[in-house]
Amino acid sequence: MQASNMYFWGTGRRKNAVARVRIRPGQGLVKVNNREIGDYLPRFTWQLHALEALKVAGVEGKVDVLVRAHGGGLTGQAGAIRLGIARAILKMNPQARPALKKAGLLTRDPRMVERKKFGQAGARARFQYSKR
Repeated sequence: MQASNMYFWGTGRRKNAVARVRIRPGQGLVKVNNREIGDYLPRFTWQLHALEALKVAGVEGKVDVLVRAHGGGLTGQAGAIRLGIARAILKMNPQARPALKKAGLLTRDPRMVERKKFGQAGARARFQYSKR
């Protein structure tokens, strides 16, 4: 197999979002669900968050990133893409581990939405108490 066709995979998750990330050496192309990243993630902060791992590992503009993201909202998907890219970079270049680890890019954010309890207005919110 040619080196240019070889992909490195990484799966990222955050909240209810899942991102399957493939990276390969290239010109810096970034596509999410067959759309440009600026088109898919309209907020600049989401884009910065999602692509942070490329900057930290020093491979920005040197790899092509192809992402399949689903579930959750765009904030969760941006976080999932971030973790997926970091894990894929780790497979491609294990020497990048200390830099990625120090930046906190290899840690899965465990925070999830708390479930709504029965007899209550929400997860923590209660119905208003009425004495009369």
